[in-house]
Amino acid sequence: MKSIGTYFQNDPEHPLVYGEVEVINPPRQRLRGEPLKEGILVHPVMVGFCGTDHELMMMGKRGELTPKFPAGQKRLINGHEGIVWVPEQNRFAIVLIRGGDSVDPTRYTEDETYFEYGCDQADGLFCDDMYVNPDMLLKIPDGYVHDGKLDLSFAKKMVFPDPFSCMLFQLERMEDLGSAHRFRQTARRHGCSLEEARPIAADEIFERTVIFGLGTTGMFIGDVIHQAHPDAKIVFVGRSDPDTYKVKFALEQTDAVYVQSRYDDPADLADAIRAALGGRATTFIGVSGTNIEHEIAFRHRVLGCNGLYNSFSLGPKVTFDTMPFGFENHLIFGSINFRQDHMEKAIEMLAVSRYDEIVGLIDRDRFAEDPIAAYENEIYCKSAPMKTAVIWNKDFINTER
Repeated sequence: MKSIGTYFQNDPEHPLVYGEVEVINPPRQRLRGEPLKEGILVHPVMVGFCGTDHELMMMGKRGELTPKFPAGQKRLINGHEGIVWVPEQNRFAIVLIRGGDSVDPTRYTEDETYFEYGCDQADGLFCDDMYVNPDMLLKIPDGYVHDGKLDLSFAKKMVFPDPFSCMLFQLERMEDLGSAHRFRQTARRHGCSLEEARPIAADEIFERTVIFGLGTTGMFIGDVIHQAHPDAKIVFVGRSDPDTYKVKFALEQTDAVYVQSRYDDPADLADAIRAALGGRATTFIGVSGTNIEHEIAFRHRVLGCNGLYNSFSLGPKVTFDTMPFGFENHLIFGSINFRQDHMEKAIEMLAVSRYDEIVGLIDRDRFAEDPIAAYENEIYCKSAPMKTAVIWNKDFINTER
């Protein structure tokens, strides 16, 4: 079937193209043991731009995209954040992005395979028409559709279930690891049984939390920690001026403290973070994508004894001195995943959030005129909104709500 959309290809000059494209519909599998199913037709309505889209464009410039293409194709329709209309079912839905021959495609193992709509071996949402495994179309809450159209404020929030569910997974993982890492020491301090100590340790791991980096990822992880552990002391570290809208919004959402990274000497920044925390961190989450994260945590000793280090940045190398690392009993982990239940919970939480306030819209026609320029000059530039999205099909959006 022919459709109109954007797609990536290996081309140093034109890695991203807007125009007519052949949409395919191979049978796909949600989970191992389930049957392969052909997708049903959906129409993307609102689509968000993710940093992954920009990185895929760069890979196309370098000729590195071939493993990402659907089988037998030389292009990938991108887009993995958004909401679609399902005509066969007369409803709107959120696409569960990952599936495959795996017990859990978000945490697949060596003998398993996966695909990811809009990212890896399966076409995504930046097109007028696409096909999705019917088991991977998640329901939206009631109350946000009027006269057959989605409320714009709700639609904006629905570009976030993918990253927000990833942060719910991070929360779960840190609770699990924090509990297992500290429960024996916690039991001695509280004079309780080992089983009674586990939930206490899962809470105490967030007692003094550093989130190094303040993009949407940092904001979301701060939010979910605050909602689950309201007594946690959270300190954001970022380069933005404290008076910017982004910083103020994040602090309102999380009741956190902000430290601006404006020091020439990293040691001074470390001192400022410790002062804001009121001690050394129990948890340090790196989401800035910079090498200074691990230096602040380990070399400059912001991460305290028995502390948890969550490496969520892609790119930096994490190094540490093994002598203090061993004696201070640090625990390091990294994982970028989520499950379907995380995404379903994210949809519910986002529906009642204020995150529509940080989404800016780009006109589809302006984007289509020169998508590469739009990426570089409007969507991924310093003056860009925290999140950019596009109303892909205006017929399904109520702009008055």
